[in-house]
Amino acid sequence: MKKIFTGFFRYKNAPPPSCAQRFPSSIDSSGFGKFRSYLWPIHRRELKKFIPMAAIFCLIFFNYNLLRGAKDALLITAAGAEAIPFIKVWVMIPMALISTLLFTRFSNRYSRDKVFQIMLGSFLAFFFLFTFFLFPFRESLHLHGLADFLQDFLPTGCKGFISLIRYWSFTLFYAMCDLWSTIILTVLLWGFANEVTSVKEAKRFYALFMVGANFSGVISGKTAVLLSSNSFNPHLFYGTTAWEQSVLYLNLTVIVIGLGVMAIYRWFSKNILSPAHNLHFAKPEKIKMSLRKNFSYLAKSKYLIAIAAIVVTYNLALNLIEVVWKDQVNIANPDPSHYLAYMGGIMTDTGIIATLISLFISGFILRKFSWTFNALITPVVMIATGFVFFFFLLFQNFSISHSIAASMGSTPLFLSILFGGLQNALSRGSKYTFFDATKEIAFIPLSAESKLKGKAAIDGVGSRIGKSGGAILYQGLLMIFGSLSASAPVVSALFLAVVVIWVGAVMTLGKQFNSLVALNEKLPIPTPEKREKATEIFVGE
Repeated sequence: MKKIFTGFFRYKNAPPPSCAQRFPSSIDSSGFGKFRSYLWPIHRRELKKFIPMAAIFCLIFFNYNLLRGAKDALLITAAGAEAIPFIKVWVMIPMALISTLLFTRFSNRYSRDKVFQIMLGSFLAFFFLFTFFLFPFRESLHLHGLADFLQDFLPTGCKGFISLIRYWSFTLFYAMCDLWSTIILTVLLWGFANEVTSVKEAKRFYALFMVGANFSGVISGKTAVLLSSNSFNPHLFYGTTAWEQSVLYLNLTVIVIGLGVMAIYRWFSKNILSPAHNLHFAKPEKIKMSLRKNFSYLAKSKYLIAIAAIVVTYNLALNLIEVVWKDQVNIANPDPSHYLAYMGGIMTDTGIIATLISLFISGFILRKFSWTFNALITPVVMIATGFVFFFFLLFQNFSISHSIAASMGSTPLFLSILFGGLQNALSRGSKYTFFDATKEIAFIPLSAESKLKGKAAIDGVGSRIGKSGGAILYQGLLMIFGSLSASAPVVSALFLAVVVIWVGAVMTLGKQFNSLVALNEKLPIPTPEKREKATEIFVGE
């Protein structure tokens, strides 16, 4: 290791500074009063950078939450929750690979700003196409004949796969909504934030970003409830039912918000990051990427593998518990308007919880305690709330559940849905605050190449592997048990095992993160020619 450290000091020609280094605001919260350092540790000179970034976070998270409820309401009420595992394997994995491939190709050819605009514009174009063509003509476009033919000889466990084919336009809408979180929110938004933010800034900025982002979840939840409760307007040119008009309002809202994001991002890039307005700006080094090389780069780094393990296990655990819960919600709310209204309420509760955590808790804890401590909060919350949900689900037909439900003036089904919703709200609330912040902070100490290649592989495909891994498990369980409810005991055991692996990955990454941050604080940035080799040597050790 001594040779490695000595080798670092021999790099005398430093490369152009990273985007975070172009700003002179990489300072801690010293100089603030006690109250301000707790709630608002932002310097006045940083507002021109902080405010537009916070606005972009709010708007992208607003669309994310709105689309999350809409995709479930549209697909699950038509095809059933059994379709989700099949979609995540047979649709989401190929689309995630294609999206990541397109991202790498665009990144090799265009600037970061153009890539952001192209990828976001492609999503908005699809939602426009779905709203004014695919959804209005869905009955003539859906493959009912082929689905009926397959239903005659495929086993009962393939019901979800048949529904995937039958309602293919809903399947495509579900996939694009799901990819919004992967491509737009995780790869583009967080990738951009990591590039223009230092570790010290991130500890002050990210918690506040998430305050606004989580509060937008409250607004999006209220918006979903409002859109799902509107009455049919005979004077509107679109639709024959109130639900069809709700789809119009929802997608138009997503498109308008998306255009607002593109406008703010363009202004921020032109007026804050451009050389004409920022004397500290230096054009970043152009990094060539390919999908194969990205995964090859990932495989060589124990540090990046640990981040990938955390991403995969989180998505696997969430998928395992969410599919069973959504099946229970669909049983109680078969109407799509009622389903969207219920999910809107869950989004509102999640937003309130996450906003309060971001405002009063996470910012202080991120600055006060270690990375490992913060990263362990989400799995601990998930396993504690998951235990309560599975208890009421598995013992739904036992006398103890009926007794508890009767004492609360309710039913076992309602309690399983109630505690499932509580589990979802608390788990996502901690995810939006602690998990996202710690995961993204873990990328910051790496070189520009490590960030770009590692993030493209991990967030572009790794998250999908986690979700699709849960879907593959569900497909096997459906073949054996025939229904989601019958497979719940096995799902609960798998959920526990995944969270235990998640905790182990956090502990491993925490040790490497502390060493890497300490090293970067003392050592100069290596030259472009030797940066990859130096980073790989350190992270691989």
